[in-house]
Amino acid sequence: MAESAGVVLGSVDATPLEFWIGVGAGQSVQLDDLVMVETELPNGESVRFYGVVDLVRKKYEGMVFDSDAFRAVAGTLPVDVSYAAHVQVTRVEPEIYVPPHPGDVAEVVRGAAFQRALSFDQMERKIAIGLTRSGEPVYANLEFLDGARGAHVSISGVSGVATKTSFATFLIYSMFHSKALGPDAVNSRAIVFNVKGEDLLWLDCANNRLTEQARAQYAKLELPAGPFQNVAFFAPTKKASRAAIPDTGGRQEGVRPYLWTLRELARERLLRFAFAEGDDPRAQLSFVIEKVESALAQAARDGDPDAPWLEVEIGVGDRLRLTSFDELAELLDGPFLDSLFPNSIASGTLDAFRRRLHAAAHRMGHLVRGDDSARGRAIDWTSQQITVVDIHKLHSSAQMFVVGVLLKRMLDEKEAQGTSRPLVFVVLDELNKYAPREGWSPIRDVLLDIAERGRSLGVSLLGAQQTASEVERRVLSNASLKVVGRLDAAEAERSEYGFLSKVARLRAGLLQPGSMIVSQPEIPTPLLLGFPFPAWATRESEAVRPVADPFKRMSR
Repeated sequence: MAESAGVVLGSVDATPLEFWIGVGAGQSVQLDDLVMVETELPNGESVRFYGVVDLVRKKYEGMVFDSDAFRAVAGTLPVDVSYAAHVQVTRVEPEIYVPPHPGDVAEVVRGAAFQRALSFDQMERKIAIGLTRSGEPVYANLEFLDGARGAHVSISGVSGVATKTSFATFLIYSMFHSKALGPDAVNSRAIVFNVKGEDLLWLDCANNRLTEQARAQYAKLELPAGPFQNVAFFAPTKKASRAAIPDTGGRQEGVRPYLWTLRELARERLLRFAFAEGDDPRAQLSFVIEKVESALAQAARDGDPDAPWLEVEIGVGDRLRLTSFDELAELLDGPFLDSLFPNSIASGTLDAFRRRLHAAAHRMGHLVRGDDSARGRAIDWTSQQITVVDIHKLHSSAQMFVVGVLLKRMLDEKEAQGTSRPLVFVVLDELNKYAPREGWSPIRDVLLDIAERGRSLGVSLLGAQQTASEVERRVLSNASLKVVGRLDAAEAERSEYGFLSKVARLRAGLLQPGSMIVSQPEIPTPLLLGFPFPAWATRESEAVRPVADPFKRMSR
């Protein structure tokens, strides 16, 4: 379907990649419209140019001075209105790169022609990522998310306005509730970190604020309008409780607590993640951490492999059983640590290690235990399709510990499998904290590993951040899809947003919640789109609780 928009102008240059059209009287063209122009070659062959309108302007013709505008309004100066639109070419059929001819008719396209203009018809595996303002579905090529040709998504925008996490969640919903993943859907998994509030702790509940208009948008995208299916929720255990009780607010039902045993901490060399905001890896403190990890790993191998506690040899034939992270900190506060570094490390470095270890014990020590309450409390990200890991109540250091440890474990398991299947998608907000451009942390190394090798391992990172300029460059450069919501004007001028045109940078400062600008490899210009209001609850007041099955309850 198409409607006349005007003709190709002859007053400015037309090239195979961009041109201007004059909009006729009574016609209208706006930003983001898709336009088609067909031109005839001397040999009688036709070439079709498809493109997106990225600039629209009007001006008076026949006036010289700015004040002539007043005379034109008064009717004392004869003028005409020039209404023109700039078109950035997105596709040429066939690929004969000649310019369109001045005077060729331009049409605004809809439906199948719209899909062809953006090469959606050539995507064998595509996922719905939103709708244009005119209601046309917009897709992304799944091959740039599942590792076939690329992976990873970078989402940037102002906190509270850009709806970054909402868009990342919608992408996951679109993948797991459509036919996009095909046979991979059964075994594919997503790990979603709940960083702020309890927004993501209600994914399995329908949203009571969903309107009929939003339902129609889901139908247009061929998606069901409902909550997430197959979701598991994990929350940290309460700090002051001896029992393993999840520390959540409004959501208690169906949430499992998570813990690590002291033996797991030692055996898997996880102590480094307690020093997440560490120094340069070449510094002596990092050497101290590695040496201590080696000693603890040896102790873990020597003891009972199934015991949650850790027994450390502190003298000839003398062993000390550790049952808490605090006890581990106390052990390393004494001569045991000095015995690992006879005259090789300055005392100031060891003191710095001890200070940081005690700080870590206060902030995240309750997540590591050596008693029976820690048995079987690991986060099982393979049990359901979607695993939500709540960290919003934890101290920043504890958050980094949980993220680092879980991602390291996931990567280790994927490497042991030796195959890119099943696919794993990781949703992580505040990426600038976990993979900062300046400084170093062990989590940064893990995220770099995902960014650079995740494609081959079947791991795709959907990272969100307020400012892409503060995120490690190699993480950003490996993202196939780049997305922005509302941006601060100064941030929009940074080189990290070089994929945006000048007009798109200006528009990014005006975007409303629910609108995003998306850049993807197969489309030469970024697209503005909106995505439907969440069909799943984002807070307790929106949640429609699923009705319990009485027969299922009786069978337990």
